[in-house]
Amino acid sequence: MSAGHLSREFRRAYGESPYSYLMTRRIERAMALLRRGDLSVTEVCFEVGCSSLGTFSTRFTELVGMPPSTYKREAANATAGIPSCVAKQVTRPVRHKEVPARER
Repeated sequence: MSAGHLSREFRRAYGESPYSYLMTRRIERAMALLRRGDLSVTEVCFEVGCSSLGTFSTRFTELVGMPPSTYKREAANATAGIPSCVAKQVTRPVRHKEVPARER
């Protein structure tokens, strides 16, 4: 299967490109690591497989709605006392196109 065909079939099945899907999963993982609070934003960036801090920060901000440094400060307090498995579901990033029209 060619790369182009794979990309088209993936988009048809999942509604987004393979790259976009991968970045969303990386950002989800980054959110969990930032909530833990023991790693810097730069360390989290490289831990989740991103090679550019700028690209990571831009994508994080697009998906989460705030920069990773702000998320790190605010998320620790917001999820205090919640089991990590529940916090992961509650804080999962939602793409703008997935938000129902009345919530936009």
